[in-house]
Amino acid sequence: MKPTVAQVALALIAPQVASEKECPASPDHIANIDALIAQTQSATSERDARVIAGQMWQYWTDAPDARAQTLLDRGMARREAWDLLGALEELDALVGYCPDYAEGYNQRAFVNYLRQDYGAALIDLDRAIALSPNHVAALSGRALSLLGLNRLDEARAALTGALELNPWLSERALLAPGGLLDPPGEDI
Repeated sequence: MKPTVAQVALALIAPQVASEKECPASPDHIANIDALIAQTQSATSERDARVIAGQMWQYWTDAPDARAQTLLDRGMARREAWDLLGALEELDALVGYCPDYAEGYNQRAFVNYLRQDYGAALIDLDRAIALSPNHVAALSGRALSLLGLNRLDEARAALTGALELNPWLSERALLAPGGLLDPPGEDI
């Protein structure tokens, strides 16, 4: 029996529809990120470390496909414009589409942090870190969210872990003498 025109059309578009519903695997930038972390650890100035951190962001924000990249870019643009609810909408869509893409969770956490919803931020940061254990920004964001929740010992530990990867993070000032996370009775 000869296929109908509708059957042929459906066979042609079915793979496209399926591919639009499934997010591909995130790009594997682990080796590149690890190399950049090593560079920040041996950097001789904060300025140099910031340039290297900028290179990390290029890898973290490299979304799995064009659809995910569009959602990420729109979410970040809306966040930068302080349209936090609009940013959440875009990033919710990104996380729904690409549940294994760490940066979707990290960016949504940042929006929730800005909204002072530290508990929601922490949930997303924990997921981002589970997906990308050396995500320095997520690790420092976790410390800031814990600080927002007044969980100081946990915040101190989280920030110490982030600083082990990048000792030049600006958040290091929180652990300095007189900083919000300055351990009582200790000099760092």
